[in-house]
Amino acid sequence: MERYRTAAAETSAEQVIERSRFIAHIKPVESREEAEEFISRIRAEYRDATHNVPAMVLGEKAQLQWASDDGEPQGTSGAPIVQLLTGEGLTNLVIVVTRYFGGIKLGTGGLVRAYTSSARLALDAAGICSVCEVARIRAQVEYTHYDRISRMASDGLAGRESEAFVIADTEYGEKVVLTVLTQSEDGDWFVDTLQNLTSGTAVILSREEALEKC
Repeated sequence: MERYRTAAAETSAEQVIERSRFIAHIKPVESREEAEEFISRIRAEYRDATHNVPAMVLGEKAQLQWASDDGEPQGTSGAPIVQLLTGEGLTNLVIVVTRYFGGIKLGTGGLVRAYTSSARLALDAAGICSVCEVARIRAQVEYTHYDRISRMASDGLAGRESEAFVIADTEYGEKVVLTVLTQSEDGDWFVDTLQNLTSGTAVILSREEALEKC
């Protein structure tokens, strides 16, 4: 089951508007502490910048929304970035947009457009992913069964209501050890399917509930 949508990776994007250089950094996070560490790191890296504007949205229902204009006119930078993120239905991510002033004032509307478009560039560069509640199952199977199992695996879980699984990791030894992700409610279905495919020879090494990109 999909729990929320967020940025798929940490990345950055850059653009120049009226001689001002805007650099947007984005990262998926799971806590305010992690977001604040990221903000501190970017501020330290760009300590000579005119502004380092941070914004974060946290919680599965976007319960925590916070931003700072960092010296820009009130409401022209941090808040519009938060509005962009919540408007896209995204959470558990942080963005810092750095600005090196180029000597030309952009005006209130220009600043809003510059900061939101910079954040959008970072979002596009990172990509969007779903985070699902999954069953993570680690199982050992014979090589003779591996090909059939791998052919049954899906490309992803997002948007699938039931009876799908992805292979997250494969270890090759005397036998094959698979780490499989399936929707949380489909854990029993996968174990039964695996035992049917392997004539009862598969060994379930571990099983746990987790939140994973899907």
